[in-house]
Amino acid sequence: MTVLSEKWPVLARHERAAEWLQIWSDLGRAPRTIDAYARGLGEFLLACERDGVAPEAASRAHVAAFVRELRTRPSRSGANVLALDSGAGLSNATLQQRLVPVRLFFDFLVEEGVRESNPVGRGRYTPGRAGGGTARGLVPRMVKLPWIPAEDEWLQILEVFRAEPVRNRLMLALAYDSALRREELCSLRTDDIDPAHRTLRVRAETTKTRQERVVPYSASTGVLLGEYLRHRASLSRVRGPLFLSESRRNAAQPLTLWTWSKVVRRIALDAEVTRFSTHTTRHLCLTDLARMGWEVHAIASFAGHRSTESTLRYIHISGRELSARLNASMSHLHAWRVETLTTTERSS
Repeated sequence: MTVLSEKWPVLARHERAAEWLQIWSDLGRAPRTIDAYARGLGEFLLACERDGVAPEAASRAHVAAFVRELRTRPSRSGANVLALDSGAGLSNATLQQRLVPVRLFFDFLVEEGVRESNPVGRGRYTPGRAGGGTARGLVPRMVKLPWIPAEDEWLQILEVFRAEPVRNRLMLALAYDSALRREELCSLRTDDIDPAHRTLRVRAETTKTRQERVVPYSASTGVLLGEYLRHRASLSRVRGPLFLSESRRNAAQPLTLWTWSKVVRRIALDAEVTRFSTHTTRHLCLTDLARMGWEVHAIASFAGHRSTESTLRYIHISGRELSARLNASMSHLHAWRVETLTTTERSS
């Protein structure tokens, strides 16, 4: 927690906040999660200090003032830049991310008996409530379709990747082939691979849901894997992390998440497909499985989702595809109606 206190000195001034973050850290939450919690809670604590109110005694009005500040905060790209889903400088997802640790902190204070209620509203179902039974949170949650590249954009990405070293080509192939998240991909170890059955073991500690799974990869990806393993042996013969850095400064060290993100960002810019990211391949793979007719439960198992609701958010069937399916269905319906009409005519 020392590092977080250095980054957010306000945390050191509020014992309860530091205690809450330490509990989450002791429970084994990922460092990036703890860092996100520290940022959101730190900003709220600063707002409380400016208003001259103790965080433990903050009311819904104080929380609303904090939300107003977030909504009016200008974008880092300039005061005139607005996020379309929020109408503010911060996107709807970022607003939600800032509020989550504040809500959890007040849950902790309620559990500890410091206060009686949580002033941060959360959307929830209330039986008998007017308007469909749903209570709105402080900031309405916008759920957007994930972006996936069109075929020409995907070809542009592949064209740039063809000139990349074998490590990067293999990483892209596995990220798509096995629908891997960034951390799952970069955390693969040599003993996670089963070449005989062409499968990967995705260890529980590297997944978002902490659920281990085994996923397949294709024969063509297996060829790339064999080529990379021969190359990797020239860097290190020690078993361990599969993907190694080849830079002079970190030669043969495990490849970091940030290095892979930089590689993908550079390629996205070179291909002029700027929306392409490390998560795009996962969206694309799951959508392609849906296009091939996989059942949603099978896709959820493949992706490592706890529920099919998460899977349905990932699967993105374009409007053009839906239109084609509708037209095909209408054609069959039209043919059936014509057939019944002509059959009736003959029978009369």
